Amino acid sequence: MTVPEDETWLDGDAGRLVRPYAVSNGRTIASRPLDLLSMVVATGITTSAGLEPDHLQILGLCLRPASVAEIAARVRLPAAVTKVLLSDLVDCGAVRTAGPRPTADLAAAGATSATSTTSTRVLLERLLDGLQRRL
Repeated sequence: MTVPEDETWLDGDAGRLVRPYAVSNGRTIASRPLDLLSMVVATGITTSAGLEPDHLQILGLCLRPASVAEIAARVRLPAAVTKVLLSDLVDCGAVRTAGPRPTADLAAAGATSATSTTSTRVLLERLLDGLQRRL
């Protein structure tokens, strides 16, 4: 009988059977700067040499774009440990990342123009009206 992947590393009563510091081999700093909002996606390059079960689980979650925060929540690991594991996957070419766009870039793209500000305000007012009606 095969045991589902989640059950091999989790015990319902005790939590994870492997402690986070052991998962990251004692590393606390990621080799790449990753934000919680950074998006991660698998590249399709399969290189399982040297990858631990947690790496493979994360790789499976990256088949569609996901944020670092979402991945950390799904694997039930602290964000710092998840970032270390994601850095390993980036280093071996299994995933690629894209950081969130700074607000300065959005302003340069015209997101704060008068037209955009007016349409955003109208949208927010309609949203507020709708929420107040539901209460």
